[in-house]
Amino acid sequence: MLQARFHQRSERLRWDTPPVVGFAFLALARQTECVTSEQLSMISADPQVVHGQAVITGTRVPVSVILDCLAAGMAAEEITAEYPTVAVSGVRAAAAYGAALAREELLPIPQSR
Repeated sequence: MLQARFHQRSERLRWDTPPVVGFAFLALARQTECVTSEQLSMISADPQVVHGQAVITGTRVPVSVILDCLAAGMAAEEITAEYPTVAVSGVRAAAAYGAALAREELLPIPQSR
């Protein structure tokens, strides 16, 4: 059974895993703990567009709307049907960006002009 444990020294949440699944879990954790540069390029902010909120690049669809849709249980295909200017890769980029913010990582997003 996986158990979360907060380590005060590093101020990070770490997982205690049995040795058998440790390596597989660590590999998965490394894959899910980053936002790729490709995903980050799909998110932008411009003070002239939606008051500077993070949006899917080339659209006026805020990342927060995509995250709300995902939280409501919508599949990526349903979101793209509702917002045709957003691709499935944009939905994934929004989810990755939201996850990074939840981990309190600071990610600069490009300012478009």
